[in-house]
Amino acid sequence: MLTYLLLFAIGLIAGISGSLVGLGGGFIVVPALAFLFPDMQPSHLAGTSMAMLLCNSISSTYVYAKQKRIDYQAAIWFAAASIPGSVVGALFAEHIEGRMFFVSFGIFLILIALLLLFKPNKPIAWPFKPSVKRSFTDNSGEHFEYAYHMPTGIIISFLVGFIASLFGVGGGSLMVPTMTLLLGFAPHIAVATSMLQIFLSAIVSTSTHAYLLNINWLMVLCLAPGAVIGGQIGARLAKRLPANLLLKLLVAFLILVSIRLIMKG
Repeated sequence: MLTYLLLFAIGLIAGISGSLVGLGGGFIVVPALAFLFPDMQPSHLAGTSMAMLLCNSISSTYVYAKQKRIDYQAAIWFAAASIPGSVVGALFAEHIEGRMFFVSFGIFLILIALLLLFKPNKPIAWPFKPSVKRSFTDNSGEHFEYAYHMPTGIIISFLVGFIASLFGVGGGSLMVPTMTLLLGFAPHIAVATSMLQIFLSAIVSTSTHAYLLNINWLMVLCLAPGAVIGGQIGARLAKRLPANLLLKLLVAFLILVSIRLIMKG
């Protein structure tokens, strides 16, 4: 019983933190499961986490859709590119051994933490001219205008799909910085759009992991309720909490977890 409650709490924390910054919560679930269940195979860690992320992304995407902050055109195109990558990542996860998985995941988290910590305040000047222009207003009346280079987003989305499925993370940890720094998205739009992309690609990634028998469904049943509730809470808190404070807390957590993972590997 205690184990089930602990899994629910992990899902809740992952749901809140994941939807707050658009990362999906897998960066919490995978290390937590690895520490609680040291004999669990890396492919099962990734598959179980991805199934939980599917539930979390449904919940938070619903809230962001009501806020009218999702760029549906970008989300669909980026998801279409990330889906093939997610299938390849799930297949590759079958062949990665434990030590390599933990060390690689730890290094990945450190890189994400550094990217979040030292990211520029303004979008990076990109040599390609924008190919898509967007303009819309959310349900609070705030207006957004931006333009981005679609091919760049598609190429990066494929790589993000591969990494997300391989490690069982949402992919927002790469897509949100990419969308804000390289593609010129407003941060709130990037987070909301990233969650819809995660949802669409997670459907295929979870299906692939399920076909490969990489998912512990009992764990998912314990994690998912917390993730759904957390997704609702996190998406609502995102409008109220200071973004800089959230990022600093997230960076500190990522660095601590990454060091522990590398030591485990």
